[in-house]
Amino acid sequence: MADELLFTKENKIATITLNRPEKLNAFHDGMLADWAAALRECQADDGVNVVVLTGNGRVFCAGGGCVGL
Repeated sequence: MADELLFTKENKIATITLNRPEKLNAFHDGMLADWAAALRECQADDGVNVVVLTGNGRVFCAGGGCVGL
């Protein structure tokens, strides 16, 4: 995954962090693909009970373009 989307798993908690604070964490196609991949990995991992979605910086997410997943 790119540095624009951080993904960790620890103690049955997966954390997905939007990491484009200079762009107010707005999604782009690559980030959406990485986000979908992270969610699929969480779904397939019986050791993950919780998924936390968060954003770095002062804004969680300013939005993004419409793309199909």
